[in-house]
Amino acid sequence: MAATHGGYYLPHGSHWPITGSIALFILAVGTASYFQGAGWGPWAMLLGFAILIFMMFGWLGTVISESVAGAYNEQVDRSFRWGMSWFIFSEVMFFAAFFGALYYARVLSVPWLGGVDVETNKLLWDGLSLNWPTAGPGHADFEFEYMPAWPIPTINTILLLTSGVTITIAHHALKAADREKLVKWMWATVGLGATFLMFQAYEFYEAWHHMNLTMHTGVYGSTFFMLTGFHGFHVTIGTIMLIVITLRCMKGHFTPENHFGFEGVAWYWHFVDVVWLGLFIFVYVLI
Repeated sequence: MAATHGGYYLPHGSHWPITGSIALFILAVGTASYFQGAGWGPWAMLLGFAILIFMMFGWLGTVISESVAGAYNEQVDRSFRWGMSWFIFSEVMFFAAFFGALYYARVLSVPWLGGVDVETNKLLWDGLSLNWPTAGPGHADFEFEYMPAWPIPTINTILLLTSGVTITIAHHALKAADREKLVKWMWATVGLGATFLMFQAYEFYEAWHHMNLTMHTGVYGSTFFMLTGFHGFHVTIGTIMLIVITLRCMKGHFTPENHFGFEGVAWYWHFVDVVWLGLFIFVYVLI
């Protein structure tokens, strides 16, 4: 059983960590086997993913039950805050790597190779003419359209910035113990996130089918889809988190004094907003 000794919370024994480890192992083996052409690979991937989803529902359900029952103390609350802070920091570094790849390709590699820097052009690829956006030196004549900032990216920027406002209003409603206002603005945030994803799905469809902009469109296509695609994945995860938290708000799980579950999701959502602003500027506007 869970217990508190000397102000430090000791969780009870749980089977969820080993369940998650088994799920990740099966998922990894299945993915590797699929890439190697094994017929059973996709089924192993599906099994591993199913066990992982089962684990997440079970483990998070246990945490929610313990929180609602008042099993956690201030030390646990601090641990959760530090854990979420380091998680978001790791996500910042994740996106920083892809922004760095975009910077290197656009600001350094293309000028070196494409004739802007005459000396390096002569040394590395004499006679090559290259300007951003480009599919790269091996596909200098590859025809495609780049994604403009208007209309969909601009609309999505407005949607995400508005969602940052709505979740902040919901947070203030929670601290004021106004559940009706809290739930209303949380569902508004969920709706804005879902609308963003629908617009981005349409954008990807247009890029892939009408603009010849795919993952095969050299360095521009790969950096575009890696940055926007991973951000879209994070928005998807964030929207799911918002739905869960909204349902918990409807059940009255949070109080004005104790609601880090809400705050953690709000932190994550604001992080998603900030990353999108960087994407909008460096991927779409400064093309």
